[in-house]
Amino acid sequence: MPKNKIKEIIKELRPDIEVQDSTEFINDGIFDSFDIVSIVSALDKEFNISIDGTKISPEYFNTLDDITKLVQESKK
Repeated sequence: MPKNKIKEIIKELRPDIEVQDSTEFINDGIFDSFDIVSIVSALDKEFNISIDGTKISPEYFNTLDDITKLVQESKK
């Protein structure tokens, strides 16, 4: 399931944070723009996808579920 792998990717990029299903990365000020770019790059490589540039915005990266949905939509 991509959600577990996404959680691993976030932990690798940001070992300083506790990643929970309920964590709000944007609303809680955890991710900045550099984090989002790093995550997009890692997701593209891991899942062999290309995330549309219009989807690289905070609303797609607030929670683990948001990111998982983005990955699933990008696979289509």
